[in-house]
Amino acid sequence: MNIIRGLNDLNIKHILECGQCFRWYREEDGSYTGVIKQGVLNIKQQSKSEILISGNVNGNLKDVVGEYFDLKTDYSKIKNELYKMDDVIKDAIEYGWGIRILNQDPWEMLISFIISAANNIPRISKTIENISKAYGDEILFNDKKYYLFPTPEQLSKASTQELRDLNLGFRDKYVYEAVQLVANKEIDLSYINSLNYKMAKQELMKINGIGAKIADCILLFSMQKFQAFPVDTWIKKVMTQLYNESRDIKKIEAFASNKFGEYAGIAQQYLFYYMREKG
Repeated sequence: MNIIRGLNDLNIKHILECGQCFRWYREEDGSYTGVIKQGVLNIKQQSKSEILISGNVNGNLKDVVGEYFDLKTDYSKIKNELYKMDDVIKDAIEYGWGIRILNQDPWEMLISFIISAANNIPRISKTIENISKAYGDEILFNDKKYYLFPTPEQLSKASTQELRDLNLGFRDKYVYEAVQLVANKEIDLSYINSLNYKMAKQELMKINGIGAKIADCILLFSMQKFQAFPVDTWIKKVMTQLYNESRDIKKIEAFASNKFGEYAGIAQQYLFYYMREKG
């Protein structure tokens, strides 16, 4: 067991239960266990400034945690900027004060958010677990078996029917196409990551099954494009009930860009969590 001290603006529950990740599970002792690209982690919040960590990962444990939870980004500075904007975002920040945007694997997020279309979090998590168990590598942690998310090459072996049998439903064909594009190097996620936000979004939306919201989720949760502002049912409620804005997606995106600017995606997470938990 390792300890990381001196933390600011980090609450494990806020981060792992705000809709940006699908493979973390709350344990009976209040800790969370998750499967990420580098392996398996277990994290427990000891206080506002201290967490306990353990795991079976490829690399230095503290470095992996630091990168994954983006501990180098100064969220106090970001929150101070957002605080000035209005009382709605201020209330949302105070409620979800410990949210941080995770640095997740772009490949896993590409497939995970295609699966998320017209879906709910428990079912998304189950489907991703099915895929990982069927095609990913096994890893042991605390005498329990876990499964890493499969590589493009590993998942390219799955047919559309085999994907459907893993609970993908109508999304099977979209996942199959995306897997083949990445495995055959017709889609380069590193290249997309190198582009600016608007160009990266355009590239992702060329893939069947990826619309504006899914593209924004991939960009925000795995490529640190903080301008991305995913618009879902909860965000539409925020805009209509708290900001008296339209439900039109284009108008919401324009509003968020003008109001929150480079921190629109971070604002989105505070607002999403606040409305879902309190609304």
